Amino acid sequence: MKGAEYQPGWKIDIYPAPEFLQDSIKNGELYIGELDGQIAACMVLNQKCNEAYSRIDWPSHVNQNACMVIHALGVHPDFSGRGIGKQMVQSAISTAKDSGMKAVRLDVLDGNLPAEKLYKSQGFRRITTISMYYEDTGWTDYEGYELML
Repeated sequence: MKGAEYQPGWKIDIYPAPEFLQDSIKNGELYIGELDGQIAACMVLNQKCNEAYSRIDWPSHVNQNACMVIHALGVHPDFSGRGIGKQMVQSAISTAKDSGMKAVRLDVLDGNLPAEKLYKSQGFRRITTISMYYEDTGWTDYEGYELML
């Protein structure tokens, strides 16, 4: 994300951590978006979430085991504004539906307006602002989003 117009707060080797990415690849949870033969975007999609999710009153009221979670969705700055992020989110929604999930959830660093705009455009609802701990940001406010399927 170096050179991106919006900096999501990620720090090299902290988030996304190399071990997180390697485990995601090993578990078949890392998704890549390509354009013109180049990697344009990536994300991780699984059922794991920050422990703070348990403090959120999710409207779907479904168990976390029935939800997919989008992590670390990023579009390379050279491909920004070309709809890659939208395609990645649509792919996540399709994968969740095909897997029989009831909802897709995620969190966005408070103030990450491009991400918030993207998720809202795809039908996600902002549920709440909640303080969560991540290695790269420490205790910080995040926006919780959910899309009921």
